[in-house]
Amino acid sequence: MKIGMTGIFVNNPLEAFAFYTEVLGFANRMYVPEANLAIVVSPEDPDGTGLLLEPTDNPIGKNFQEALYKAGIPAIVFSSAAIQKEYERLKNRGVVFKKEPTKTDWGTETVFDDTCGNWIQLFQPEDA
Repeated sequence: MKIGMTGIFVNNPLEAFAFYTEVLGFANRMYVPEANLAIVVSPEDPDGTGLLLEPTDNPIGKNFQEALYKAGIPAIVFSSAAIQKEYERLKNRGVVFKKEPTKTDWGTETVFDDTCGNWIQLFQPEDA
C-alpha cells in the first residue's frame, strides 16, 4: 500500500492552483475549474502522490486551516535535495518566507506562506 493522494485546505482552489503551478512549479494532474477541483503533483515524480487543493467551504476545514496558520504550524512538508537553491528560486518569484533555511539535528528547514491560508515547510534531510 502507498499514499496515492493527500490534501491541503486552501482559501480558493483556483487561485491556489495558479500559485502551486506557476510559482512553486508543481505540475497539473487534474484541473476542473467548474468543479472547483485542482490536483497538483511534483514534476520530479508525475506518477507520485497527488496534492488535492481542497476548498475551505466546510467549517471544519476552515477552522482547522485557520488554527494551524495562527499557531504557525505548517499544513504540509515538501522536500528538496537542494533547499538553499530552492529557497533562492522561490524568493526570486516573490514567495514570502517566515525564516531563512535553518540547520537542525535532522536536516535543514524553512517555512513559507502559500498565499492560500497555509504555512508550508520546505525540508532537506541531513543525508540529501
